Amino acid sequence: MCSTAMATPAFAQDQEGADAAADDNLIIVTATRRAEDVQDIPIAVTAVSPVQLEQQGVVNVQNIGSVSPSFSASNAQTASGTVVLRIRGVGTSSNNIGFESAVGIFVDGAYQSRPGVALGEFVDVERVEVLRGPQGTLFGRNTSAGALNITNKRPDLGEFGGFVNATYGNYDHMSIQGAINAPIIQDTLALRVTGAYRKRDGFVDVVNSAGTKIAESNGADQYLLRGQLGFESDGGVKARLIADYSQSTASCCSPVEVYRSPVETGRLFAAVGLGLRGGQAGVNAAVTPFDVTSAQRAVDDRLSTASFPSSNKNDQWGITGEIEFPLGDSADVIYIGSYREFRANEAYDADFSGLDIFNVLPDLGSGAGTAIDTMTHELRVQGEAFDGALNWLVGGYYSDEDISQTANTGLGTDYDRLVGALLAGATGGGTLNPGSPLYAGGATFLGATPLQNLTGVNPATVRVANSYSQSSKSWSIFTHNTLEVAYGLKLTLGLRYSDESKDGSFNQTFINNNLCPATLGQAAAGNIVAPLRNTVLGLGCFAFVAPAIGSDAIAFPLPRPFASKFNDEELIYTGKVSYEFASPITVYASFTHGYKSGGFNLDATAAAGGADPRFLSEEVDAYEVGMKGKFLDGAVTLNIAGFHEEFSNFQILEFTGAQFTTFNVPKAKTTGVEIETVIRPSDNFTVNGGLTITDARFPNDCAGTQTSANVLSLCGNTLSNAPKVVGILGATYDRDIGTSMKFFLNGQVRMESDRRTSTQAIVVPGAAAINNAGSVQAAVDAAPLAAFAVQDGNIKINLRAGIGDIDDAWGIEAWVTNLTNEVTRGVTFNTLLRGSGASASRSAFVQEPRMYGLTLRGKF
Repeated sequence: MCSTAMATPAFAQDQEGADAAADDNLIIVTATRRAEDVQDIPIAVTAVSPVQLEQQGVVNVQNIGSVSPSFSASNAQTASGTVVLRIRGVGTSSNNIGFESAVGIFVDGAYQSRPGVALGEFVDVERVEVLRGPQGTLFGRNTSAGALNITNKRPDLGEFGGFVNATYGNYDHMSIQGAINAPIIQDTLALRVTGAYRKRDGFVDVVNSAGTKIAESNGADQYLLRGQLGFESDGGVKARLIADYSQSTASCCSPVEVYRSPVETGRLFAAVGLGLRGGQAGVNAAVTPFDVTSAQRAVDDRLSTASFPSSNKNDQWGITGEIEFPLGDSADVIYIGSYREFRANEAYDADFSGLDIFNVLPDLGSGAGTAIDTMTHELRVQGEAFDGALNWLVGGYYSDEDISQTANTGLGTDYDRLVGALLAGATGGGTLNPGSPLYAGGATFLGATPLQNLTGVNPATVRVANSYSQSSKSWSIFTHNTLEVAYGLKLTLGLRYSDESKDGSFNQTFINNNLCPATLGQAAAGNIVAPLRNTVLGLGCFAFVAPAIGSDAIAFPLPRPFASKFNDEELIYTGKVSYEFASPITVYASFTHGYKSGGFNLDATAAAGGADPRFLSEEVDAYEVGMKGKFLDGAVTLNIAGFHEEFSNFQILEFTGAQFTTFNVPKAKTTGVEIETVIRPSDNFTVNGGLTITDARFPNDCAGTQTSANVLSLCGNTLSNAPKVVGILGATYDRDIGTSMKFFLNGQVRMESDRRTSTQAIVVPGAAAINNAGSVQAAVDAAPLAAFAVQDGNIKINLRAGIGDIDDAWGIEAWVTNLTNEVTRGVTFNTLLRGSGASASRSAFVQEPRMYGLTLRGKF
């Protein structure tokens, strides 16, 4: 049972590298599209073995941060569309299906177009590689921050066998995993079938406004089936056909209110009949900004409020084919093709309160329905020349993807009362005095039905179906070559020409909204006094349900249908030099120019006011130096990398509390150092450590160069969920018990410093604040800090102990993750329609609390 908990060494390999990897100090990876020792390649890569995945409770992509300090993942609202992956503090924060992740995911060589597509179970996995820094020359698309390269175990052509694992834990956690491998033609053709099922209660309780529990969130209910056929001929032809299907019906994710809006604390909800709390049932949310103690109590309570339980269903299937055949003795041709269909359907209370305000509805079809169909092809020819001095590779790549999404939404029976509370707040202090000069038309805006008083339309009748689509095609040609110019000195050059073309559109397939036109008519007639005009228009024409009738003739920025094209091309390139001083020590330096495609803001407000719904492509120039070494006869492995990455046109999506805003920030950067080490004092004891120090931020020198309040408000601030320091320290002790049994003890501590959990560090000034301050810069300088935008540093501890058969025929393990129950926030945001600016309520999505259980393992 000799293994290590460190993320750097993965004692696993592709089938062709099995013999070479018999020494467990040799780690074979395919980060360069070739099977190579991780210590020999000039790339910062963390490789994680199946043993490490099991020992640290890593069951999916979101958990990889527990074994790789440079990686993090966060969820918001729906698992299918809002998981954000980051490497070195850089990721694409978005719940917009038009955005593509800065961290590319590849499973068995095939690109997964969105992180939500790759959230399935880690079962029967050979290894997971975390490639840090841009990887675009070798990996097909959108790897400006890095890539995850996931390799499943291949069919064994020579031996029948399999395994089964069963787990039970707290939150009624039950899971079973298994695989069977069966040779069909000995040493030529084999079948491998893998399956997994996981079910767990949610760790967030969902209650209605009365505090009665109606559901649970952040649970698990999913299964996966995968079948593989593996083939190898006497002539060296290798092939693999993979088919998989998975489904998840778990509810994810419900937020917790951490700060109560002054609309609530000022009793404005109560004044219009919505109760003191305005539909919220949590008792511990802060009532003053930066009351961290109360906000943390709310997070610890893990109590979310909704008017009805959410429903979620994601299912997908895919086929991947791989064939490799030799061209003589020194070259191979490799083809990987894939096709995948992904479907997600969700319905949920979108205002995150017990009031009936704004909902993603199931009664117009599917609620929110997403479909992604992706086809990819990659052909590579690679080999060696000049007696092995040149390792060359050329290839081509093509992908074709179709995305469609329909959001069926509507206003609820409490919407008009909510508007009454918000308008009362807009008068300053919430007075409902009919004599106030801010009220036009006497009692029109008083009480519980201001919009109906104004327009004669009941807002609860408003329904809309917004439909988005995007069709994209991408092709590229690439080469990646390494030449040993002198003994130990190697030069690497990689080039990739990429061409992207996309067609994007938005239209409304159903609309029942007489409220917005009536509100516009009342404004045109002068029946809304000027100080309230924009507020009333914004609430009467709420962006997510407003009719798509925007035009230059209407001053208010209503949604506009669009059908547009996006085309771009880019030359991606890398140059590296490495030198092997002695057999176990290699140093390297590299430069890489990377790229992530632009596209369309697939949102109803994307073209409002005549705006261009497209956003620009993101580019990065990355510099890296590193050392990889083994010392004391291999007892110590030490890898160090220093990096500096400069991003241009950095892609941002921000939620303001009323709508999503998309924009490109001209510059962003990340600079830091990564250290990973494994120390083996004896055959039975291993110590591992990892440290990442990162400064990921927007530049300080924006003054005078930017006029956008959204962009200027970011300047000088760190990127979200990018802690400056993350450290991992672990140890594993294992030994035999007599001649038939063995046991192990494993522990790991993960520490992170403070990190920002929202896009903006300040309250972005609106038009009124900018006008009062005299300039955008002055308004930004005067803006207050955003409440609860920073998650304090924390330490999480994982422990596992096991005993079993010396040949792994059986085993039993007890485990706990997050031993001290550190409940932390992943994302913090302005709660929808509960105030704005400095008066906005704040909510947060929480991360996993303590989990514990028992696992039984059997192998045959």
